[in-house]
Amino acid sequence: MLNRRQFAAAALSFLALPTLAEAQEDMPSASRIERQLEAAPRIKVRPDQKVTVREFKRRPELRRMAPSIDIQSINFAFGSAEIPYSQYRKVETIADALERLLRRRPGTKVLIEGHTDAVGSAASNLALSERRAESLKWTLVREFGIPRRALETVGYGEEYLLVPTSAAEWRNRRVTLRRFDDFLM
Repeated sequence: MLNRRQFAAAALSFLALPTLAEAQEDMPSASRIERQLEAAPRIKVRPDQKVTVREFKRRPELRRMAPSIDIQSINFAFGSAEIPYSQYRKVETIADALERLLRRRPGTKVLIEGHTDAVGSAASNLALSERRAESLKWTLVREFGIPRRALETVGYGEEYLLVPTSAAEWRNRRVTLRRFDDFLM
């Protein structure tokens, strides 16, 4: 027989299942990742409009024009940047897409943007998002052989929330892959 505490814990975990299931279903296929990243930028960038990597990271209007895809399904432990081994199949999907893209477009550059929800301080969320983006980069490089020259990272913390809320929101905890080689000098 369950006591009240056990019953409450079971009920809460049952209620959380649809959210976790939604997060699992949101992992795009390698083909979808590849198609999204291979798309043309929203505008044609003239040679005099090209920027450095550093400037691209700081200019949201440029980032919005670059082909991108949000990956919300890599689950990190609370406050952790380590990608659990259980998530490697999802990272492998990203690696497959990047490998095919790099075969066709050898000069491809992909920015891995880390994002968090708004729980916690802005400074800790910024640092955590940077560590998560780096963690994904190094997992792609070390475990899946993606050339590190093809990947850049940046963390934006809670700056670009998909769902504007100060509460915990799994859709805000994500990485965005953004192909930006068309924008570089």
